[in-house]
Amino acid sequence: MPRKKASKSRSARKPTPARSAAPKTTTSAPPSIPLKHGRFGYSAIVDRPVLRWPNGARVAVWVIPNIEHFLFDRPATSISEFAVTHRPDAYNYSWRDYGVRVGIWRMMEIMERYGVRGTVALNSDVCNEYPRIIEEGKKLDWEWMGHGTTNSIPLTRLSEAEERPLIRETVTTIARAVGKAPRGWLSPALSETMHTLDILAENGIEYVGNWVNDEQPYPMKVKKGRMFSMPYSAEINDIPALLGLKQSPERFGQMICDQFDVLYEDGRTTGRVMSICLHPFLVGVPHRSKYLAKALAHIASRQEVWLATGSEIIDWYKKNYWKG
Repeated sequence: MPRKKASKSRSARKPTPARSAAPKTTTSAPPSIPLKHGRFGYSAIVDRPVLRWPNGARVAVWVIPNIEHFLFDRPATSISEFAVTHRPDAYNYSWRDYGVRVGIWRMMEIMERYGVRGTVALNSDVCNEYPRIIEEGKKLDWEWMGHGTTNSIPLTRLSEAEERPLIRETVTTIARAVGKAPRGWLSPALSETMHTLDILAENGIEYVGNWVNDEQPYPMKVKKGRMFSMPYSAEINDIPALLGLKQSPERFGQMICDQFDVLYEDGRTTGRVMSICLHPFLVGVPHRSKYLAKALAHIASRQEVWLATGSEIIDWYKKNYWKG
């Protein structure tokens, strides 16, 4: 039987706007995407040289607080889908704003209690908007990674001509605020263009957490300089776990412990890296923070573990395992 004609052609229908999409920042056409990324080759972890961390540690653990600034007029991570349609969305904005006003201070206290120095994924706008956080993080000897200017601007919405100054501004603003240029990078929402890694390397960035595909660092190909991928987690990450997978705070704390326990056993054979990816507007809230504290206590109680920053891990890897 012949199919009935649609009452309207597809091209005539009004497109449904994406609820969470940020306003378009450029009118340039997106570049074509090659079939292969060309940044690294396949490497099975069982075929690599045995990796050993300092003092015989089985697992190198780095904790990444994402300290971010959001623009008031744009949608972002939300606790209420209903309020996302509001303009302005004061409800979700202020829910996120709790993180920089209250949550980060609770996280700092918990992490310091268990000897954990943060490797911050830092929106450079934080340096100007919340300098008190930078001041305290410097006292704690935390490391600062670039994380774009604001989490309201993903890199995939930018042309190369727009991306270059944004990355340069991020690096220079952080360097001015903390006293040294960032060596690591995590893009807003882990977004990349085909040019991102090359632009980052040109601006002195040495490692990225955007690729969530390994439990050890590995080198990546860039046009100039050098770049390494650092293990970052899509699941030991409070946003996907608590908001996406709807896990309870207690369950998320147990996920952290379970992840560590398996990596600790696997680390008998060859060293592993564990990342714990956090946002102060989520785990900085009282009813969640207690489970973060329990998880860090569990990790810190083990002997053969290295609580490190991103740069410390990369420096050890480069010195002892990378053949560049």
